[in-house]
Amino acid sequence: MRKALLLNEKDNVAIALTNLRSGDEVELVVQGNNIKIKLLDDIPFGHKFSVRDIREGEYVIKYGEVIGIATKHISVGEHVHIHNVKGLRGRPLTHNT
Repeated sequence: MRKALLLNEKDNVAIALTNLRSGDEVELVVQGNNIKIKLLDDIPFGHKFSVRDIREGEYVIKYGEVIGIATKHISVGEHVHIHNVKGLRGRPLTHNT
């Protein structure tokens, strides 16, 4: 059973397809490479987790589009949500990474 989904090859986050637990390993194909990611946090169904390190101030990308900016460093396997991302809905992109 697939546990998570990467929606676009440009994405730096994947989506949990079920409730996932800290310590779970999730297999994904990222830019043509099979990778295993060990989750650092519990990830509720439908929530995002990082598939690579995202530096503070770097864009968070989902659907191949910028959805926010990391407000702190986000490690591979970490839950990506309002505690570490500033949403950009309705705001122009002015920050370059």
